[in-house]
Amino acid sequence: MADLHDLSALDAAAAIRRREVSSSELVEHYLDRIHRLDGQVGAFVTVTEASAREQARQADAQVLAGAELPPLHGVPTAIKDLNLTAGVPTKLGSRVHRDFVPALDDHVVTLLRQAGAISLGKTATPELGLPCYTETDIGPPARTPWDTGRLAGGSSGGAAAAVAAGFVPIAQGSDGGGSIRIPASVTGLYGLKPSRGRISRGPLDADSTGLSVLGPLARTVRDAAAFLDATAIPQPGDSSWAPPLPAGESFLQWCDRTPAKLRIGRYLQPPIPGAEIDVECRTAWEFASVLLESLGHEVVDIPLPMPPAAIPAFETVWSVSAASAPVSPARESELRPLTRHLRDRGSRVSATEYATAIGVLGLASRQAITATVQYDAVLTPTLAMPPRPIGWFCGTADDPVDPAEDFERQKRFTPFTAVYNATGQPAASLPLHWSADGLPVGVMLVGRPAGEAALLALSAQVEAAAPWADRHPAMWGA
Repeated sequence: MADLHDLSALDAAAAIRRREVSSSELVEHYLDRIHRLDGQVGAFVTVTEASAREQARQADAQVLAGAELPPLHGVPTAIKDLNLTAGVPTKLGSRVHRDFVPALDDHVVTLLRQAGAISLGKTATPELGLPCYTETDIGPPARTPWDTGRLAGGSSGGAAAAVAAGFVPIAQGSDGGGSIRIPASVTGLYGLKPSRGRISRGPLDADSTGLSVLGPLARTVRDAAAFLDATAIPQPGDSSWAPPLPAGESFLQWCDRTPAKLRIGRYLQPPIPGAEIDVECRTAWEFASVLLESLGHEVVDIPLPMPPAAIPAFETVWSVSAASAPVSPARESELRPLTRHLRDRGSRVSATEYATAIGVLGLASRQAITATVQYDAVLTPTLAMPPRPIGWFCGTADDPVDPAEDFERQKRFTPFTAVYNATGQPAASLPLHWSADGLPVGVMLVGRPAGEAALLALSAQVEAAAPWADRHPAMWGA
């Protein structure tokens, strides 16, 4: 171990237990990196130094007292700024909400704290979490540490940048159309979108679409599994629960299971008309196919499983969700052009049209699941392109991109991910390829419905065969 930030989350927890390092030392190490380096990355919008130090002090006292310790005891993490944190600003990436300080925590925040994790602050997210890139009016763009002239994706762009830059070993994200997997791909991380209902979105979840779920961005599959074990605990009032693991089992244990021979379907045709697959994304997909076959699995070409009707239905649902976000009419003009465009589009959808779109999306999702029911997993590129330059989607203040064109560029950039928010299946982006100019390019593996355990086992097998955790951007050693 050269530096403390070389430790995975689980390694850090083990080192704390063995008293090889204290939680306070870890917290100070990461805070120092944030202060020195985040100006280059834009990962954090709020850093909670005082509370992190106090929690670390208490964590160290528990170790010295010989107390029973939770699994992530004393390990630093970060919370996405779309999730409520009591007494800490939750800005939602927007000027409209920059002064909002909630009085309560989201359940996922409470569960991470109960698991022993210590939040160092809130990570950057685009306005209301709507775009797949993180450029806002309240802070700098979230950049991939691999090339700070390029974006870290979105909407969990700050979370991904924080982990990839070595500011925390693991971070919480959310994913309504790819928002964990997109930034994982462009920052060289393992990003897991769990099944619908796996992690509670309460207590104030107002998402009637069922598209968005919470999950981890991590350097290792095992860290992601540990995050899931800590947070996949049903809470009273949840509208749906994914089936739990059998008693005595954990997601982390599944990472130690070698999968039997699996049948894996793969496709390259993008669900979005007009989207073109960059050669680097195709290369990553081909490499993953060969690797899976070398591990003893059968890889089969399959047709595009999602019917074309799903795309306009998803867009309708997405725009209505944008329109329903709480914004005072007096402050509507303070929103970014893309947000206003999507809200205007959603406000013109009638109740009948919205209900029809929900029905079409549900039917298309059933058809997609049925079309792949004979496969243990599905392989696609995560994205159609490598990381995009800052301003590629929205332009600049002097040369803005029309918001309708902005949205079309987002669709062409990430045509594969939103399908699996609609179906509710677990899906992960794995960092298996780097382009000729050193940019990370992910591939996506999709599991069976509620099949995170088997997906984690397969991901861990792939990680063991083609390790990525020790591959870092240049700023890692700063």
